Amino acid sequence: MEVTIRQEKPSDYNAVFELIASAFETEKYSDHKEQFLVDRLRKSNAFIPELSLVAEYENKIVGHVLLTKLKIINALNQFESLALAPVSVLPVFQRNGIGGKLIKEAHRRAKELGYQSIVLLGHENYYPKFGYQRADLFGIEFPFDVPKENCMAIELTSGTLKEVNGMVEYPKEFNE
Repeated sequence: MEVTIRQEKPSDYNAVFELIASAFETEKYSDHKEQFLVDRLRKSNAFIPELSLVAEYENKIVGHVLLTKLKIINALNQFESLALAPVSVLPVFQRNGIGGKLIKEAHRRAKELGYQSIVLLGHENYYPKFGYQRADLFGIEFPFDVPKENCMAIELTSGTLKEVNGMVEYPKEFNE
């Protein structure tokens, strides 16, 4: 399946909203409000337009990924990182590698922009395929009670999380 990945444009927002709602409609571990989170993040200081990507197939948007800024904070320092949330693919197009292509391209572009790491909360059997590891192995904690195997991080450049540890601080838009 040949998809094109490009930066999201404001004219895509409605289609992406519907896509995200559809992608998470039957997801067991979802509050089914991811589309509203994306809308809030687009209006925030955490938003990086170059890291909001869509996948197109035959001129139709079939997938979306968003990386936004966050901080990892400890008693002495704070470190900039990115949150991967959400990755969405229309149900009829799922299991065709589109989500993986979006993730890999988002990684490439984030690294090109100088970002060094990404954290996420997600399926423990899916994200390790892309290099994600349990965040606690890096000394990174999440501010909510979820299984450690669902809290993950990746170094976009080897060794960049070696000196980073602390609590993930999501932008306030994640909590609204």
